[in-house]
Amino acid sequence: MRTPRQILAEAHTIAVVGASRDPQKPAHWVPRMLQEQGWHIVPVNPHAGRLLGEHAYARLSDVPEHLDVVEVFRPAEEAEELVKEAAAIGAGAIWLQLGIASPRAQRLAEELGLDYVQDTCMGMERALADMVHGGCKPSCTVYHGLVPEPVGAPGSAEESPGAAGPSEASQPGADRPAP
Repeated sequence: MRTPRQILAEAHTIAVVGASRDPQKPAHWVPRMLQEQGWHIVPVNPHAGRLLGEHAYARLSDVPEHLDVVEVFRPAEEAEELVKEAAAIGAGAIWLQLGIASPRAQRLAEELGLDYVQDTCMGMERALADMVHGGCKPSCTVYHGLVPEPVGAPGSAEESPGAAGPSEASQPGADRPAP
C-alpha cells in the first residue's frame, strides 16, 4: 500500500467527488490549489455543469478518462459505494478528505486492491511535501482570504514596511508554498 505522499506524487489525474462551487469551502479551494500546482482535476458534482474551468461529471462512471485518485468530499456514509465505483473504473486510490473516515470503506478498498487514505487533507500533504505535479517548485503564493497574492506583492505582509518581527523570508520554511 502506498503512502499518501506516494499516491499524490504518482498521480496525474484526480477526480474530486463533491467538488463545490463555493470558493470558501475546502471542496473548492483544495482542488483549485492542486490544479494550480499542475494536477489535472476532474470535478464530480451532479449539480454543476462546470467547476474550476473543467466539465463537471454527475458520477464517477461518467468520466471518460483514467483517474489516478478519487478524492472524496462527501459524508462517510457514502464512502463504501464510492470505493466500489472507484474500483469499477480502475482508479488506483481513493482519498477521503480531512474529517471523513470509514473503517468499512477502508476494508473494502483493501479487498479490492485500492490504495486508501482517510481523514487527511490532500492539500496539506502537498504543502508539507513541498510538492507540485511534475516536480518543479512553484513560486510561492500566499492566500489572504479568497484571493491569492504573490509574495512581495504591493500590500502583502512581506511588502509592508514596519511589519512586526523578522520578515517571513527569514523564517524557517519560508521558501515553502502556503497550504
